[in-house]
Amino acid sequence: MQALRGITWLLLMQSLGEVISRSLHLPLPGPVVGMLLLLAALQFPLVSESVRPVADFLLQHLSLLFVPVGVGVMTHVAILSQYGVRIAIVIVLSTWISLAVSALVLRALMKGHADGDGTAALPSTAAAEDAHG
Repeated sequence: MQALRGITWLLLMQSLGEVISRSLHLPLPGPVVGMLLLLAALQFPLVSESVRPVADFLLQHLSLLFVPVGVGVMTHVAILSQYGVRIAIVIVLSTWISLAVSALVLRALMKGHADGDGTAALPSTAAAEDAHG
């Protein structure tokens, strides 16, 4: 019965995500909105305790979820042979761009919290002792 409740919570959150995404015309897919809703709902023991066994089961059998992807790749091998190099180039370039943007954002965020030498500023022990009395 616990597993049935867990699956119900997962499907409910995904369905709510779909409804919210479609009705508000969000640029996010419904399952992503559902995952965010699930993340918030997992703060409650009623949800987290019933979802835990289902999540454990799904994680134990995660490799089975990749079978449809493998079948899809095998059925479209002609397309991959035609566009495979282009796809690989796009994947590599987009990964590099993502890494570069992440590094620049991190640098900009740390700049506000850095000393003159570029290291993250830590609170001084004297200030911490004064704060604790």
